Amino acid sequence: MAEGWEYLKHLDAGYDRAPVLRDMMDAYGNDVWNYAFFLTKRPEAADDVAQEVFLAAYNGLYGFRGGCTVKSWLLTITRNKALHVVQSAFIRRVTLTDRIVRKDAAPSAEANALEGMENHALWEAVLRLPRKYREVLVLDYHYGLTLREIAALLRISEGTVKSRSHRAKKQLNAMLSEDGKGEEA
Repeated sequence: MAEGWEYLKHLDAGYDRAPVLRDMMDAYGNDVWNYAFFLTKRPEAADDVAQEVFLAAYNGLYGFRGGCTVKSWLLTITRNKALHVVQSAFIRRVTLTDRIVRKDAAPSAEANALEGMENHALWEAVLRLPRKYREVLVLDYHYGLTLREIAALLRISEGTVKSRSHRAKKQLNAMLSEDGKGEEA
């Protein structure tokens, strides 16, 4: 468990959870939202998921015993909530296109940040990968989770994480090479 969060495994029902939740939101709020966005590909869904994650963390705080880092615990909750949203029949019926752009809405902070990044093409390609590959890359490179943490979070073996990572990189390389050829023509 990361330094500074050790006390969480010793909380009891008499402890005020609000300051702890505020600290978690400050420390990991962006990570939770970004991971929800990568899974759902919808900013409004990521907003909802992030709220649900911190509500679940607040309600489950007394049960946290430090079997993993706070970050991986929150990302596990995020994954479960986001996948529930993605697999929801309502979302599949209501969403007509991948992206709906409203002219009167300002771009999100996430969109502005991605636009400004030199590796915009890379993130575009990552978002086109199948979810099982995209998740492994994002958890590894963006969140810096260990192989063991990724395996636990995704509930797969470490060997499967390695093979998905290898396949994701191979597919990503092919996509980037293909995109580069298309621009030259």
